[in-house]
Amino acid sequence: MRTKHVALLVLFFTFFISSEAFASNCEPPRERFVVVLDAGHGGQDPGNRGNGYFEKDIALNIVLNIGAELEKLPDVKVIYTRKTDVFVTLAGRAEIANEAEADLFISVHCNAHSSQASGTETFVLGLHRNEDNLKVAMRENQVIYLEEDYEVTYGGFNPDSPESYIGLTLMQEEYLDQSILLADFIQKKFTHELNRVNRGVKQAGFLVLRQTYMPSVLIETGFLTNKGEGSFLNSDSGQDKMSSAIVKAVKDYKNSINLEVLEGLAEEPPIKVDPEVASRPSDEYKDVTFRIQLAATGKKIEPSPRNFKGLTDVFRNKEGKLYKYYYGATSSYVQIKELHEHAKKKGYSTSYIVAFKDNDKISVNEALKTKVK
Repeated sequence: MRTKHVALLVLFFTFFISSEAFASNCEPPRERFVVVLDAGHGGQDPGNRGNGYFEKDIALNIVLNIGAELEKLPDVKVIYTRKTDVFVTLAGRAEIANEAEADLFISVHCNAHSSQASGTETFVLGLHRNEDNLKVAMRENQVIYLEEDYEVTYGGFNPDSPESYIGLTLMQEEYLDQSILLADFIQKKFTHELNRVNRGVKQAGFLVLRQTYMPSVLIETGFLTNKGEGSFLNSDSGQDKMSSAIVKAVKDYKNSINLEVLEGLAEEPPIKVDPEVASRPSDEYKDVTFRIQLAATGKKIEPSPRNFKGLTDVFRNKEGKLYKYYYGATSSYVQIKELHEHAKKKGYSTSYIVAFKDNDKISVNEALKTKVK
């Protein structure tokens, strides 16, 4: 009798383990989307003290709010460079993100100016284009003076020397497009949902961005030196609103680069592009090709209509570590805008127009400045 029971138990566990293995093989666990949140300054580095406020405290509160909301998403993992009032080196912050192999790095700060300047701006890594951008980068980079052996750590970089910025190497080149995309989402949320003054998406030489190896942005949430804006950012309400806008931007970015929305679409029949949309070029730009970027991901997917909600004329291109999926190709800006509307109607609400000249990606603004045929 005991032998029979043992046999039944062995059979049960064998079935259970086999079922688990089968389920595991059929439904592999999804990789989590890793976001590293960086509250600027901390510890002996208070950041700017506009109107008596502490940048380090405001930045930390906003970051903790962002993290609390993102942690509610089952497929998102949040890592903090600091969760308390401690000092972390710029190199240390980047190292945390790199070791985590993060999908995003977001550094939160507050701005300062000698005037009553106001508004939000989001930076990606690059050479400064004007003196104001340089001054912001210089101010944020001066924290390295609090670090031991900073000359060695940062290869002789001098935060106060414009020449150091001229020699700045753009180590994030393959992630620049995605960094700009995230920065654009953030600025649009600040502007359209919170009615903050939009100072735009900018490039400057921030050391904390220079050493990260993933899409990265540095957000200046506003000016503590502005009486109204400083009070807003120092309030619980203001911090909640700013963090909520950033969370929404991260979600938009995440949706735009992952292809989970494509799963389960194989059963849908291909849907042809409206012929009117496909055949009405009224303007053409010399040597320029406009396309719609639908998504960018590490996942390699066949660019067939059944995988892209019926869209035809989709192609895949490997750029750095990412596969990017583009829809359409035309030298007409009028036509690409129509194709963009078509893509959005098919469900690609976060898609956007990109431009190429002689196979090199350029900004759309730069493309529109070229001579019309």
